[in-house]
Amino acid sequence: MIKSEKTRQFIIEKTATLFNKKGYTGTYLSDLTDVTGLTKGSIYGNFKDKNEVAIEAFRFNYGQSAKKIAHEIQKVERADQKLLAFFKYYKTEYPQFIEAGGCPILNTSIDSDDGNEALKKEVTKALEYWKTGLVDIINQGIQKSELKEINAENFVFKIIAIIEGSIMMVKILNNPNILLENIKSLENEINELTIN
Repeated sequence: MIKSEKTRQFIIEKTATLFNKKGYTGTYLSDLTDVTGLTKGSIYGNFKDKNEVAIEAFRFNYGQSAKKIAHEIQKVERADQKLLAFFKYYKTEYPQFIEAGGCPILNTSIDSDDGNEALKKEVTKALEYWKTGLVDIINQGIQKSELKEINAENFVFKIIAIIEGSIMMVKILNNPNILLENIKSLENEINELTIN
């Protein structure tokens, strides 16, 4: 990795949690220089503007989660086990999520939905990727007779809404049981859909 790529990556990693906690509009150039220890010139010598840093920070945050989820899912074979592994990730990783400011998709979507089209586009891509991955798992499970027939897309929207809403409530109300109980309910639904 050449020096400029290393510097870009350094800036992305140092600002990722900052953007996730403070949002795009709440993060100022002075915050970027403070957290990186770099000058304004160093930051803008590597990025066109704050928006480009924010987009890369979101990609980094989302990518970290996506890698961990994929790793858990790849450990198992059946569709029901893959869905349960997905839920296990959130049960075990939620403290880190909360510490880092919450879910990057939820935070960035709220921050970008009414004005930052470039950032909104990134969030939309991430959400579509998340949805498609889970829909594929369910549809493959149905085809292999591991899961009962269900409208996969509708069920996945429900999963995403419950997890995202639960993370938001845990963050606001400081009550992890909200997430854990809602995941338990989703796990029960998967168990009811499972064909042994």
